[in-house]
Amino acid sequence: MGVGRETQVVACRKGQALGLGGGIAQRGTFAKAWRNDVIAVAMSPGIRHVPKPVCQITTELRSRGINTGEIILNAGDGTPADAPSGGGHGVAFGLEPREIDIIGQHKLAILHHGNVKPHFIYKVRFELKKVAIPAIILCQCPVTFKDFEQIGVSTRNNEGETPGKVMGIVTGIVRNADVPQEKLDEIVSKVKMCLREIEMGTNIRLRNL
Repeated sequence: MGVGRETQVVACRKGQALGLGGGIAQRGTFAKAWRNDVIAVAMSPGIRHVPKPVCQITTELRSRGINTGEIILNAGDGTPADAPSGGGHGVAFGLEPREIDIIGQHKLAILHHGNVKPHFIYKVRFELKKVAIPAIILCQCPVTFKDFEQIGVSTRNNEGETPGKVMGIVTGIVRNADVPQEKLDEIVSKVKMCLREIEMGTNIRLRNL
């Protein structure tokens, strides 16, 4: 029986800290955990889009014994081309093949894409069209499963057009700000619940083979 803490090695920078968001992870960064259980997906660093909450959330999950990787998207600004805003601010949100592959290797994704609901719900739809993975959504403004279902996103309550599925939502996560402990506790609780559900589903499928 092991006694004490479990060590997790973290390398949160792709290269030197240069440019906007200089002291933290840069766009294109992937910090791998020991096991591919959870992947935290953050927006690209910028004037408003700093992945500070995601780094803090990743650290909290790791401290609670949850193997959590972190990826900072290279093209995580704007909105997808098929969103009503048509890309917004002249920038189109997208995923690189490498990013799709990395996210898809995990059991559960935590998606954090900001505060503007007409933007981030379409980012989530874009990602869950590309990757068949259960996801927990972190955002600042109020949002419900119904908001995602109305644009065709699958949720734990309804099957939609996306192979990936929204399994949980945590609101009140402010970009570029510290996350209150009660919100960290809520995230940890929902991540653990989803991982248990995923494990139970896997066991049921294996018994039915």
